[in-house]
Amino acid sequence: MSSRVSTGARPGARFAQFKLVLLGESAVGKSSLVLRFVKDQFDDYRESTIGAAFLTQTISLDDATTVKFEIWDTAGQERYKSLAPMYYRNANCAVVVYDITQASSLDKAKSWVKELQRQANENIIIALAGNKSDLVAEHPDKRAITTADAEAYAREAGLLFFETSAKTAENVRELFTAIARKLPLEQAGNRGMRANPRQGVDLRPEAPGTQGGGACNC
Repeated sequence: MSSRVSTGARPGARFAQFKLVLLGESAVGKSSLVLRFVKDQFDDYRESTIGAAFLTQTISLDDATTVKFEIWDTAGQERYKSLAPMYYRNANCAVVVYDITQASSLDKAKSWVKELQRQANENIIIALAGNKSDLVAEHPDKRAITTADAEAYAREAGLLFFETSAKTAENVRELFTAIARKLPLEQAGNRGMRANPRQGVDLRPEAPGTQGGGACNC
């Protein structure tokens, strides 16, 4: 799916809108990363996402370029896995998250990357995020996945790579900014269409497209 680029008030200004999806095992902190990025908040005690949650955030790459992310934060529980294609279909970019203190979470992340590379938009930008770096900063023995191993995998798979902490905000904005810089702003033009914020299925009891809370650590 292409983005939409429109001319702003400033001559030469560009505004681009892209659909982004977060994937990963339950409790790796996907929703915490989004909450930190969108609202600059962190909550230790938040319920798991049900289905998926929708949020938006806008960042400025420079004085003339603004990127808006329409973010689908998906549930990590196995019972929701079959719904994932509804959210990553036509996504321009994806963040696949794992927990650097849980070795199995990287295996799950790798399976998501393979699925995206096989079934999603062929030009999708994928970033790998090793979350919870704050835990190993305090307790180095908790690290289960070395930075070197994850970085080597990301390089081999053609992914962006960051180790992040939703709790301390380490590399969170850098992660999304790096994705924005990789997106094909110059190719969007007026051919693009706006990402549909209603796309997908939201199983939460709240009204769809109005995500606020109840969505971390999953």
